[in-house]
Amino acid sequence: MSVKVGDKIKVDYTGTLDDGSEFDSSKKHGKPLEFEVGAKQVIKGFDEAVVGMEKDEEKDVTLPPTEAYGEPNAKMVQEVPAAKLPQDKELKVGMMLLVTLPNGGKLPAKIIEVNKETVKLDLNHLMAGKTLHFKIKIVEITSA
Repeated sequence: MSVKVGDKIKVDYTGTLDDGSEFDSSKKHGKPLEFEVGAKQVIKGFDEAVVGMEKDEEKDVTLPPTEAYGEPNAKMVQEVPAAKLPQDKELKVGMMLLVTLPNGGKLPAKIIEVNKETVKLDLNHLMAGKTLHFKIKIVEITSA
């Protein structure tokens, strides 16, 4: 039985960057990743890569940014008044903050510039613009 859109599956995976460094794996989470194929619960390229695979099959895939987290978007770089950010610690370039959006959602943001009055935040996904490499193994397939 091969994986098709609508199936619920479990996969073991390891994700690496171009330099070979590991950024994520099912081992780190202590269990396989579970998702419904085609339900947009994982990045596009990962979702598409598992279609047609069989139980216990392994595959290596390389996903360009367009099939992963996209290219960085300049509109996602925002300059905000420093007074609106936490005052309990010194803000430094490279520091990560959790920003509350107008709709109440939260988004991680990386500080890319600090001035006296303002701080420039990059709200792009940390993996935006990166080519991702995955080793995927299908552990379980539950037919839709």
